[in-house]
Amino acid sequence: MRTLVWLLRALLFFTLFAFALNNSHEAVVRWFFGHEWHAPQVIIVLLAFGLGAAFGVLAMVPAWWRHRRAAQRIEPLPTAPTPAPEAPAVPYAAHQDGV
Repeated sequence: MRTLVWLLRALLFFTLFAFALNNSHEAVVRWFFGHEWHAPQVIIVLLAFGLGAAFGVLAMVPAWWRHRRAAQRIEPLPTAPTPAPEAPAVPYAAHQDGV
């Protein structure tokens, strides 16, 4: 499982790296009142993605706090130890109707 996670991380890294190499030409972001920002296109796209992700996380923080406070108010249920499952009394071969 750890190997699979590292392979997925490597795939994500190389995909983003190839994206960056293919989109390195200059782009212009035009703001209000004639302000312009010149930067490589990959920087603009990744910055927009990062700001969107950060905004999404910050928008979820109040709900997380509310759920956390509600979960802390709930009294945990006492847990009783569960007994181990017993072995079957009849062997498996006896259930096979002569097949």
